[in-house]
Amino acid sequence: MKPFDYTRAASAAQAVREYAPGTMYLGGGTNLVDLMRLGVAEPDRLVDVSRLPLDTIESVRDRVRVGAAVRNTDLAVDPMIRARYPMLARAVLTGASGQVRNVATVAGNLLQRTRCAYFQDVTRPCNKRRPGSGCPAIAGDHTNLAIFGASEACVATHPSDMAVALAALEAEVHVTGPGGDRIIPMPGLHRLPGEEPERDTVLEPGDLITAVELPPPPTGATVYRKVRERASFAFALVSIAAVLDVGEDGVVAGCRIALGGVAHAPWRAERAEQALIGGPATGEAFLRAAEAELEQAGPLPRNAYKVPLTRNLIVSTLEGLAS
Repeated sequence: MKPFDYTRAASAAQAVREYAPGTMYLGGGTNLVDLMRLGVAEPDRLVDVSRLPLDTIESVRDRVRVGAAVRNTDLAVDPMIRARYPMLARAVLTGASGQVRNVATVAGNLLQRTRCAYFQDVTRPCNKRRPGSGCPAIAGDHTNLAIFGASEACVATHPSDMAVALAALEAEVHVTGPGGDRIIPMPGLHRLPGEEPERDTVLEPGDLITAVELPPPPTGATVYRKVRERASFAFALVSIAAVLDVGEDGVVAGCRIALGGVAHAPWRAERAEQALIGGPATGEAFLRAAEAELEQAGPLPRNAYKVPLTRNLIVSTLEGLAS
């Protein structure tokens, strides 16, 4: 591991002041430290933000603010989160393992890097590590990679379960940085690769996430489901966070669908949502909506299985919510 300097910040403002090129913020370290051991991340300096006074979950009128340093386990078991946002609690509990969730933070979860094997192998080219070096996954092992929003530069997927639920809940991410404070909506924090796959998010250098704000709970039934290769400690092949509001007349009054494991960012299925709102809550309608969304898919040969898997997951999930 490359030697580095270490500083523990006492406040968010101090952390931002300590930032300089070559600096990285350290939260739980469950992703960053692994990348440092692999030689993927080589910071000159770490600013430890894990002990900032940003570790509370509090109700603010009809909203809930979650501090960036809240541990994933604490978020998932919080009574207010479980009662008002069960989808979010479930999403967090499906991620990683109990040991990792006990250490990982909310902000770190949102900012974790892709688990693409080529990104993590410094002996191989990767446009996310070395822009312009190429994406060997396109011709190589892309079995678990993106079917939406990919580019010729990158087909990696974002691994966060929490981010998918937050995209469906339309949460807001509070950020402070050298340019001041601002709020970034979800979805909107993460970006698709385009020609700059090295940029995972819209954050600017030195920006620090301070909180995630949850809006009032959505009207309707909610759920988070995750399809993976084993029952625990596995990333999603495809996941879904869904909200479905069906009136007494059987018509869809509201719908939100966010997908994980299929894109470089949490994928909001807007075409499917638009196809459903105002129509009947039937299996046939759910299938048409899923197919409308999947018209945008661009699978590669070895991940084409994700197309029927995504379609079936959307339909079965909505049918469950409607019933």
